[in-house]
Amino acid sequence: MTVRVLVADDHSAIRFGLTTILGHAEGIEVVGEAADGAAAIRQARALRPDVTLMDVRMPGTDGIAATRELVSAGLTQVLVLTTFDLDEYVHGALRAGAAGFLLKSVEAPRLIEAVKLVAAGDGVLAPQVTRRLITAFAASAPAQLPLPHGLGDLTDREREVLGCLGEGLSNAQIGSRLHIGEATVKTHVSRVLAKLDLRSRVQAAILAQETGITGADLRKDP
Repeated sequence: MTVRVLVADDHSAIRFGLTTILGHAEGIEVVGEAADGAAAIRQARALRPDVTLMDVRMPGTDGIAATRELVSAGLTQVLVLTTFDLDEYVHGALRAGAAGFLLKSVEAPRLIEAVKLVAAGDGVLAPQVTRRLITAFAASAPAQLPLPHGLGDLTDREREVLGCLGEGLSNAQIGSRLHIGEATVKTHVSRVLAKLDLRSRVQAAILAQETGITGADLRKDP
C-alpha cells in the first residue's frame, strides 16, 4: 500500500527537501504541500493524506492548532517536525493528538521509516529526543495529578502496555517485552486509547509519565 503524505512547512526549501526525500522512497507518495496551518487543513480535507508532516511554527494558523483540528476530524495522522530539541510548542502538538515528532535534521532513512510507522498506526518516539521531552513535560506538570477516569478500567495487560508506551517502545518492542504478537499489541493499544479517551499513543505515553506508570515498574519476571 502506498502511503500518501502531505508536507506542511512555511519554508519552501524545507518543503522541497522533504518532498524530494519522500518522493524517491518506495511506497510513499507526496500528494500535496502547504505553507501554513490553514492551508494544511484545506489540503488535508481535499486530499485525505495518510500522514501529514507538520511544522510547528508557521504564520497564521500554527501547527498545533492545525494538528488539533486534523486529528479531531480524523482526517490524517500527524507527524510533527521541529528544529529544536526542547521546543515548548511540541508539547502542545502532542496534546493535540500528533502521532509523534522528529527533528528536522533527521536522516532520510529514519524519516521514511517514521512516515511508514505512523501510517501503520504506530508512534514515533525517538529515544534520544522524545523521552527527554516527555520527561521534561511531566516534570513541569503539577506534582499531584488526578488519575484519568478510565485508568481503573484497564486490565493488567493493558496497564503493562500503557507503561511500555511511557518508555517510548514501538509495537514490535512491546510485543517482544511482553511475549505477545504485534497484532495483539495493536489491539491492546487501541483499547487503552479508547478507555482513556486519548487520541494517540503519544498522549498515552505522556499520561504514563505523568502518573508514574512505566514499563519498568510493571515489568514482571517471566
